[in-house]
Amino acid sequence: MDLTLQGLHFDMGDALKTYIEERIETINEKYFGRAVNVSVTMSKETKSLFKTHIAMTVGKEIHVSATASEHDVHQSFDSAADKIAKQLRRYKRKLRDHHEQMEQAELMRVPEYTIGLNINDDQVDHLTDEEIESQDDPVIIAEMTTNIQTMSVSDAVMRLNLSGNNAMLFRNSKNGELNMVYIRQDGNIGWVDPKEAKSVQSDAA
Repeated sequence: MDLTLQGLHFDMGDALKTYIEERIETINEKYFGRAVNVSVTMSKETKSLFKTHIAMTVGKEIHVSATASEHDVHQSFDSAADKIAKQLRRYKRKLRDHHEQMEQAELMRVPEYTIGLNINDDQVDHLTDEEIESQDDPVIIAEMTTNIQTMSVSDAVMRLNLSGNNAMLFRNSKNGELNMVYIRQDGNIGWVDPKEAKSVQSDAA
């Protein structure tokens, strides 16, 4: 397991680093045992507030992440680590039973773009309508390649919950269509399936 520790705006110190390494290793051995790499980033947000972000890769395209903020540096890490442990415990059996299947799943490599906005909400009040319209088109500020994996809807929901992201695009193993799962405002999971939409339209016609 490759573990990376980073402290922003403060010195983590050897004692804290050792504590983090031992806790991460314990979680890995208890709940999965296949962690490829783990990064722990801790930052001092204010004089007495520490933020911890843990990102863990536990298999091919399986990412787990958690973030926590506390007024004590150790509590900050422990809160984030507890979230990671709970997520791995929740999906422990599924991750173990489907590990080989997920490792062999088909990947589709596609371009991914980061889009920046020319203006933000604070600037709107200081611009004319013409200035807003002229700067309102989004601008691509970064381009990279990402993988879209073939999987079941239940696996997609699991990976979404583990990753901590708000949405995930995947290829549905049942019908071969590109699908999306996302976190709704009410906390439930939304599922978009264009294949089903085509079926509904055909029935309506």
